[in-house]
Amino acid sequence: MYDVLYDALYARQSIEKKDSISVESQLEYCRYETHGEACIEYTDKGFSGKDTNRPGFETMMNDIRAGKIKRVIVYKLDRISRSILDFANMMEIFQKYHVEFVSSTEKFDTSTPIGRAMLNICIVFAQLERETIQKRVTDAYYARCKRGFYMGGRIPYGYRLTNTVIDNVRTSMYEEVPEESEQLKLIYSMYADTDNSLGDIVQYLNEHQIKNLRGTNWNTARISEMLRNPVYVQADIDVYQFFQSQGANICNPASDFTGCNACYLYKGMISASRKQSDLSDKEIVLAPHKGVIPSKTWLACRIRCLNNRQSTKTCKPKNSWLVGKVKCGNCGYALTIRKAKTKWGRYFVCSRSGSRGVSCTGAGCTVYADVLEEYMLGAIKDRLSEFSALKESLLSCITGTQGKGMQAFLQKNMTKKIRLTQIEEEIEELLSKVSGASSVLMKYIDEKVSELDAERKVLQEEIVTANATDTEGGLKQITNHVKTWETLSFEDRQAVVDTLIKVIRIADGNVEITWNI
Repeated sequence: MYDVLYDALYARQSIEKKDSISVESQLEYCRYETHGEACIEYTDKGFSGKDTNRPGFETMMNDIRAGKIKRVIVYKLDRISRSILDFANMMEIFQKYHVEFVSSTEKFDTSTPIGRAMLNICIVFAQLERETIQKRVTDAYYARCKRGFYMGGRIPYGYRLTNTVIDNVRTSMYEEVPEESEQLKLIYSMYADTDNSLGDIVQYLNEHQIKNLRGTNWNTARISEMLRNPVYVQADIDVYQFFQSQGANICNPASDFTGCNACYLYKGMISASRKQSDLSDKEIVLAPHKGVIPSKTWLACRIRCLNNRQSTKTCKPKNSWLVGKVKCGNCGYALTIRKAKTKWGRYFVCSRSGSRGVSCTGAGCTVYADVLEEYMLGAIKDRLSEFSALKESLLSCITGTQGKGMQAFLQKNMTKKIRLTQIEEEIEELLSKVSGASSVLMKYIDEKVSELDAERKVLQEEIVTANATDTEGGLKQITNHVKTWETLSFEDRQAVVDTLIKVIRIADGNVEITWNI
């Protein structure tokens, strides 16, 4: 025990602002309470009061345990703690070592029950204030994200920062760096070719002494991260539909996806998943800068990354070539393969069911992998035959017209895809109003849905026609693959499914297929 005990003066300031009291001013208030007695000053500048991980605070507590301090003086209660638990632990140590606590502006006397009760009440409100501030900051950040503002972070390869103004607010945006974007386009074009792996790309870049932003050699993790990043894509309606099928929250309407701007991908307000491949509840926002990678190339690479991650083990016989395409119709999560010691062997289950305390009823029935694979093979054959018949019928009508008419078809293809997406969203919104609707409203909904469905079918036929020339060679190869299905490798079967099918949703015994053609 020391012969002379000191007063401890503690001051903390998280951020220097005009409306906040400085550390020096806090200490000046505390010195008045000492009445000239010996004291030791402890300060923490740039530290939050949300916890006690502060060097000045820890030094003071060590001195208290050493029996060096008789009294702790602060300018205000929230300067020393904003947490109820931390404050309670601190007061327990104070009482153990017979240390008094004084707030110079609030005048608490910790030697009485009323004084201690008042302290506890004040610390409750101090914690409430801290949590309220955190919520405001989070909400403000989220609001700025949705408006496309630059929110900091590492600048992606291929871009540099430039100043801009969005909604009369000064911010920054990305600007293309030509020499880097050329390398970026090379990386995407190489990975879009399925003959090249991530390792092949890394080897090529390093052998040709192409350095990344840090001036170091490339690695597969860095390349994979770039290939998944939507900050590079020329976001058109196909990109919109991809993110929609993955369960992402898209902040901009489909009509804004014209192929000019790139996208930002944010974690979102409620997203708890840390998986990079899981886009459910993530936020997609159109960015102010232009994309550098065509949507077709970006989607080919992005889907390949997604399938590689989902099918890391799919080469084993117990898995299915449908893995990665089958989703739960109730919650939107992927259906994954489980193995059982029964005659069926394999079946699909919802990946969300029973995970992290979240309950999902799943597809509403047992989905046997063999049965679903047989059903989907039949559906693929039917779809190919329908497409071939439709293509021949429509092309025979168009070939008699001028070549200018076909060119107009191709030019309007993007507009038609956008309208098709809008129609599907309108139908979904109308159907959501069926429950509890009156007879008059039901009649209106039926008529409107029928009208929209008729428009949808016309648009689908026109889009198929516009794509007929580009897809003819590929479809012949796919048709040949389907005819020799039993002899195909696991990877070739997955490639056919990737080309033809966007997503398969199963709920309550119903199978809904969203096709790419």
